[in-house]
Amino acid sequence: VTFRIGLDLAAERLWNSKTQEYEYVREGKSRSTGQQLEFLSSLIEKYDLFYVEDGFQSNDYDSFAALKRKYGGTCLICGDDLFASDQERTRVGIKREAANAMILKPNQVGTLSGALETYKIAKYHGIKVIVSHRSGETDDTCISHIAVGWGLPMIKSGVLGGERLAKLNEFLRIEEQFPMACLSFIERDG
Repeated sequence: VTFRIGLDLAAERLWNSKTQEYEYVREGKSRSTGQQLEFLSSLIEKYDLFYVEDGFQSNDYDSFAALKRKYGGTCLICGDDLFASDQERTRVGIKREAANAMILKPNQVGTLSGALETYKIAKYHGIKVIVSHRSGETDDTCISHIAVGWGLPMIKSGVLGGERLAKLNEFLRIEEQFPMACLSFIERDG
C-alpha cells in the first residue's frame, strides 16, 4: 500500500480581493497569484503531493489551468469552490482546462438528479469526481452509497467527528452486504 499526501488549501479564504493577494496570516506573508503558483509548485515537488484542492480563488481558472498543465500528469488538481458542484461552472472549468478532478457535494447542488448530471458532465470530459461531505455535515451516509453506486474512485470525508466517521463506517456495512460492489469499487481505481 502506498500513501501520498494531499492538501485542501481553501484558497478562497486566503484571497484578499482588495490587495489581489493570498494572505497567509500565520506566516505574516502575502502572495501574488504568480507567487501562489510557485508556492504550490514547490509543495507538489517537495512532498510529492498527489492532490491539491482549491489552490487558488474560485474564479481564477487560469491559475488552476497553469498548475494542471504543469502537474496534471502526476497530481490531481482539484476544484471545489472552482466548480461549486454547479453544472455551468463545471462546463466553464472544463472548457478552460482548469482541473483534472472536482469535488461534488450533492446537497450543494440541491438534488440527487442535479448531482448526477454534474457528475456525468465531468466524467464525460475525463474529470475525476470525488464525492464529499460539507462543513456542518450530519451523520447522513448517502455519499458512501453514491460513491459505490456511481463507481467514484474517492470520497472526501475525514476521520475526525462522528458525522465523518459515519461515512467510513457505512462503507464497511456496504461491503458486508455487497462484497463484490466494494471489491469492484476498489479495483476500478487500483
